[in-house]
Amino acid sequence: MDIESIRLWATVTAIVAGTIAPAISIGFIGSTAVKSISRNPEAASKIQTAMILSIAFAEAIAIYSLVIALIIKFVA
Repeated sequence: MDIESIRLWATVTAIVAGTIAPAISIGFIGSTAVKSISRNPEAASKIQTAMILSIAFAEAIAIYSLVIALIIKFVA
């Protein structure tokens, strides 16, 4: 295996591993928020604020993995 194919596999692995976990966590956050709002509709605005903030933090992990993948692809 040459260095270019190793670099390509490392890039693919970084993207795949970095996007699966945030996708699962965003789905879990969304489903939990919907369940919470259906149980207590009066608290919908507070739940929605916390949900959006949590989704933003989970999405940041995917962005970090994209940056790492780009570094692997073009710098390493």
